[in-house]
Amino acid sequence: MKPLARYAALNNFVELGHSLRLDPAQLVRDVGLDPASLSLQDRWVPAEAIADLLERSAAASGREDFGLALARYRRLANLGPLSLVIREEPDVRSALGVLIRHQHMYNEALRTRLSEVGGIATLRITLDVGVSGEFRQSVELAVAVLHQLLQGFISPDWHPVGVTFTHLPPDDARAHNQFFGTDVRFGQDSNGISLYTKDLDTPNVLSDPELRRYTQDFLDDTVGSADPRTEYRVRELIELLLPTGRCSVDQVARSLGVDRRTVHRRLAAEGETFSSVLDSIRVELAKHMVGNRRHALIEIAELLGFSSPGNFSRWFRQRFGQTPTQWRREYAVEPA
Repeated sequence: MKPLARYAALNNFVELGHSLRLDPAQLVRDVGLDPASLSLQDRWVPAEAIADLLERSAAASGREDFGLALARYRRLANLGPLSLVIREEPDVRSALGVLIRHQHMYNEALRTRLSEVGGIATLRITLDVGVSGEFRQSVELAVAVLHQLLQGFISPDWHPVGVTFTHLPPDDARAHNQFFGTDVRFGQDSNGISLYTKDLDTPNVLSDPELRRYTQDFLDDTVGSADPRTEYRVRELIELLLPTGRCSVDQVARSLGVDRRTVHRRLAAEGETFSSVLDSIRVELAKHMVGNRRHALIEIAELLGFSSPGNFSRWFRQRFGQTPTQWRREYAVEPA
């Protein structure tokens, strides 16, 4: 199936877009994502959509360093629960080890490898969003975020020995050289950062040995569930696709990079069907949306993917024992 990434990959995208006089909400819609969900940092969405969004944003803004600009907003906390563990590792090498081993907890499209030869350590990053193409902004964002993570652990004044990218150079590389504090080389064999091996042994002054025991227990408890099941992936995609009117098992299968039979087979292995997942999501959303007066009932029927208000009303009565109008009269709360 196609890899997923957390919405946290777009942290502060709206702020950056506005500063560059873009329309962030429209750009997000153009790639099939929901602008209102950007605040849900831990929600998983297709990595391809995020990569496409960054490329469109760079083109619309004329900023070839868009990925670097977005990286300036990054904080360790954007890694989600994994940041709690990384923060308590005793040195840079250990922190990177945790990041590399468990990177699937925040982005399934990224792969990072660490090698050490002759006193030089090299961190190589590859990106696979499930489709072919050059997604230079996503690659530069990933390398830039890694650079800032290293600076946070080593020193704000630290700079790498070298930074390389496989794609061709921009028309003006000054922003890249300034960001990394070194001459960036383009058209190379790999994307990544080189640094002195001794830098990996830099102690982490933020680490608390006592607290580290608890973070390790936390990691052991969460790592088993870090890789989303098919049911979880399908649920996320249904929630994204329902308001667009394009929610179907075929569309979900295409987003996952498989055929519909594979979706049905994997859901069955987890004791679910596409219809059962779709229905449970509709129940949750319907209870919330009918329960407040922000949306008209006709609009709710459309947002939940029903072909007509009548079909929605009959479905609602079967699930809740009342018509939507009766439910709203009895349980609705006024919007703030």
